[in-house]
Formats: sequence, C-alpha cells, structure tokens
Amino acid sequence: MKIRLITLAMVLFCLSVLQAQQRSISGIVTSAEDGSALPGVNVVLKGTATGTITDVAGHYSIKVPSSGGTLVFTFIGLQTKEVKIGTGNTLNVALSLDVVQLSEVVMTGHGKERIRGKKSEYAAPSSTYHNMHIPYQDYVQQEANTEEYEGITENIFKDVFKDPLSTFSIDVDEASYSNVRRFINNGQQPLKDAVRIEELINYFDYDYAQPSAEHPFNIITEISTAPWNEKHKLVHIGLQGKSIATENIPPSNLVFLIDVSGSMSDVNKLPLLKSSFKMLVNELRSQDYVSIVVYAGAAGVVLEPTSGKEKEKIVSSLDNLQAGGSTAGGAGIQLAYSLAEKHFKKEGNNRIVLATDGDFNVGESSNESMEKLIEQKRKSGVFLTVLGFGMGNYKDSKMEILADKGNGNYAYIDNITEAKKVLVNEFGGTLFTIAKDVKLQVEFNPAKVAAYRLIGYENRMLKSEDFNNDKKDAGELGSGHTVTALYEIIPVGVKSEFFSVDELKYQKTDVVKSAQDSDELMMVKFRYKQPDGDVSKLIVHPMKDKQISLSNTSDNFRWSAAVAAFGMLLRESEYVNHYDYEKVVQLAKGARGKDEEGYRVEFINMVKSMGLMAKR
Repeated sequence: MKIRLITLAMVLFCLSVLQAQQRSISGIVTSAEDGSALPGVNVVLKGTATGTITDVAGHYSIKVPSSGGTLVFTFIGLQTKEVKIGTGNTLNVALSLDVVQLSEVVMTGHGKERIRGKKSEYAAPSSTYHNMHIPYQDYVQQEANTEEYEGITENIFKDVFKDPLSTFSIDVDEASYSNVRRFINNGQQPLKDAVRIEELINYFDYDYAQPSAEHPFNIITEISTAPWNEKHKLVHIGLQGKSIATENIPPSNLVFLIDVSGSMSDVNKLPLLKSSFKMLVNELRSQDYVSIVVYAGAAGVVLEPTSGKEKEKIVSSLDNLQAGGSTAGGAGIQLAYSLAEKHFKKEGNNRIVLATDGDFNVGESSNESMEKLIEQKRKSGVFLTVLGFGMGNYKDSKMEILADKGNGNYAYIDNITEAKKVLVNEFGGTLFTIAKDVKLQVEFNPAKVAAYRLIGYENRMLKSEDFNNDKKDAGELGSGHTVTALYEIIPVGVKSEFFSVDELKYQKTDVVKSAQDSDELMMVKFRYKQPDGDVSKLIVHPMKDKQISLSNTSDNFRWSAAVAAFGMLLRESEYVNHYDYEKVVQLAKGARGKDEEGYRVEFINMVKSMGLMAKR
C-alpha cells in the first residue's frame, strides 16, 4: 500500500512538472486586407504534431513549451506565416492573400470535367481528413475517380402572357453549398452542375418572424432593384416554418443506415461519419430509439432499437464499424425501412438517416431503380435524411434523388463543423418534419410584369396542374426551417436584352381592367400537407408593388441576393451581367446581420478566394 502511494505521488509530481513546463498561447487571426476574423486557419507548433484551428471568431488557443518555439499559420489562398513565440501569452496574427499560391492550386487542383448525357462527371483528387477543415497540404493527388451531378439547365425569362404561372417544390437541402465550399477550399473551380443556387441561398437562416396564425408557416415578401441589373427587379419570397423546442419533439424511431463498403475507407468518409453520428447520439433523449443497419457486400443489423439514454452502447456500435467490400445499397435500404416499419411510432418521428458516398454498385444501383424503391417505401410514413461524405467518387445525383423521393432532406458533410451545423444546431429541422409536399405557385400581374425567371430550383420545377394535385410529391419542411426563393422580373415597358418577343399576328391578349387597376404585383400561393396527412391546405398571399431602394431593403433581401449572384457567377450565368465577386463581397458585408456561428463571414471569405481565382 505504501509503495502504491509513493508511486501515485511520483506520477502526480511528474504531471505537475510537465504542466509547469508548458504555457498556453492564444490570440485572434484576421485578414490583413480588411481586418475580418478568419475561421478555419490551421495553427501548428513548428516541428511537432501539436496544432489547433481557429474558431468562427478567428480565435485560437494552443499549449506550447515554456521555452517557446514557432507557430505556423496556414490557410488556402493566404500566405503561410511563421511567428516566433515571445514572452507574452497573447499572439494575434494577420494573414495576407497569396495570389501565386491560389494560381498554382487552381492549375494543379482542377480535375477532368466530362459531360455524359444529363449528368456531369468530375474527376477530383482523393483526400485525407484533418481536424475540422481539410487544408490544401493534406491533399494528395491519387488516381482520379468520377463524381456525378445531375445536369442543370438554367431557368430563362418567361413571357407572362404565355406562362402566367410559375410552380415549384420547395427545397431545404444544403448539400450543394458545403460541396461547393469543399471545391473552393481545395483550390478548385466548382463544376457548374454542382452549383444549385437555391441550396446556396437556403444554407443560411434568415431573420423571418415566427408564424402566429393557424398555419405552421409565415410568408414574407419584398421587392427592390436586382443588384446585377438595375433595369430589372428582384422579388424575395421567404417562408418561415414553426420552431418546435427539442424537448417537445415527439419520440423518435431512428435507423442509422451506414455504408461500410470499401469506398468508405478514406478518413474523410467513415471516420468522419462516426464522429458526426456521435454528435447526433449526444442530442438524443431517453424516449428516442436508435437502430443501426450497415451494408457492404450484404446488409445487416448491428444494433437493435436502443434508447437514447444508452449512449455508450450506441457509440460502441459505431466505433466497431469497419469499411470493406462492395456496396449493396438497395439491400441496405430495404432492410432499414423494414426495421423502421417494424418499430414504427404512430405519433412519433420515424426516420432513416442514410450516410454514404452514394457509390452503389450491387443490387439496386441505377437512379431509376433507386427512385422506384424509395417511392414505394415512403408510403410507410418513414422519412429519409441523406448525409453525403467523401470526394473523388462522390455520387451527388443519386443522393439528391434519394432525398427528394424519400420525403427527406440532403446534406453534404465535408468537415466536423458542418456535421455540427446539420445534426446539432439544426437538429429539429433536419430530423423532424412539420409539413410535407410543400409547393409554391406564383401568378404574375401582366399589367406590371412583362417577364420573369425563377433563380435556381431548376430540378424542382412542377407543371401548373401539379399544384392542386395532392398525389404529386413535393418538398418537406422541418421544424424552424426557412425557405427563400428569388424571382428576377422585367417590368412592363422596360426593354431588356434578355427578353424580346414579337407581337402575335393571329391573336391578341388583353389585360383585364381589374389587373390594370390593381396595386398587386403577383399572387403567391402555398400548398402543404400535415406530416401524416393526405389532403393539402392552401395559403394565399397577394404581393403589392411596393418597391424600395436596394440600400433600404432588409438584410434578408440583400444577403440572399448576394448569395444568388455568387451562384450565378459560379455557373457563368448570362444574366449576371457585369457583376463580379468584389461586388458580391461588398453587398454581403453590408447584409451580414446576426452571425453567431460565423457562417456568413465564412461565405464572404469564400467569395474573396473565388475572386482571386477569377483574376489569374
């Protein structure tokens, strides 16, 4: 006993000596260009494996030897800076832009782009996962695999007389934004078809008022000048879903469906997936139950329904997962739905959370087959969340179809902070649906609008008659989610290079007097169903032509416009006119508003990086 006490004392003494030989250095990393905080900067003690990363406010803290050393600050597109540690414990650093490095990255980072039918394929380098972000130096050019994206044809201006109605399904997916960010942080120009502008816009929360009426929505509209074309107007339509406190969400019956095939062996796939799911498990309550199904060459159940209070058991099951084999995605989906239906909670939240790179190659693998399978299964009342991981062989086109057809949502997890956003910060919206089959239809007043175009939502367009057809599937809205849509319109009497139609010879269309006398610009209509309902409800919201100057619009309006312009630039849209990345930055800076998590400052820095790439 005496020997044990002596040993313990010696250990404690050694630890105290070790701690005395170290000290903590902290500080803030900012941009030398404008002084803004830089999140995601790698901070490493030179010559060691000791490192950290700056948070959303640019702050870092790191343990260093009391004797000092040198800290190395690195971030893609910025000049690497080495700073010798002095006697103080605070070390603030400003990083400058590095045009040369960005040019080199763009040249070596570009993959091979091919168009095959309606899909775009992109050959990208493989990668390793490091801390919260993936710095450029961790990427190693290996054998290129092919990424797949569904082809997008940009919406054009439509004649109000010929096409008075615009109808589409809402979209709350966020995958395109984080995927685009991954390209840019990797020094690559995003593939055009990887850029879905509506997903870029809806990545951000907007400061919309909560609904107070009978419906679980609040509708907000605003109109001003289009920033990229002062002859045109921009209409902003916002939809705010009712927020439900986490403790009030019904009990959950969740099935984690995890791809453990060989293609998931990369460290930014299965290891990142495990860390992501552990954060989700930490949010679960005792009344929530989790099952785990895995698939590779075959599918199997590795965890029967387990209460959220048994977190260690669930985490242990995740830790034991290993990657290997082919990818029987269809069999895994079949088994997951079977398990979810077996333990279905009638008044609860029943959902499958699928995590994969989408590279199905055994059994049901084609988009058409997967689509039919999911359409059949969604009738069970089980919703679907799709989480995408990895790069190189990533199959975005499959993931998007699975989520759209499975009454669900889709996010791309490129780093652990994105996992936190999707599975912790937006827990309710990601995993609990408050309305399904949500559709929007707009009728424009021909006395005021000559032509219009919907910005984004190309893969969500519906026929006019689909709006009143309750059998037609549409998007889902989660607790607290916001949806934002933008229309660019050409007012009556304005000549535009983007829209010119000759007068008809054989027929004339007259505008009724009531339209001419009206102060309404358009009529906005929504349809939605309760999560367990089959009959839709209608909301009608007339919008009056109350244009204000762009400078006097809300932060919501200007921020969404800045993000839309960024997406148009990435897609090389003809409608973006002579707008550029620098103008996007200025518009976004003036509309940053509340940014507690730092998502908006990250966007601004991302646009700056693209601006540098564009100048090379």
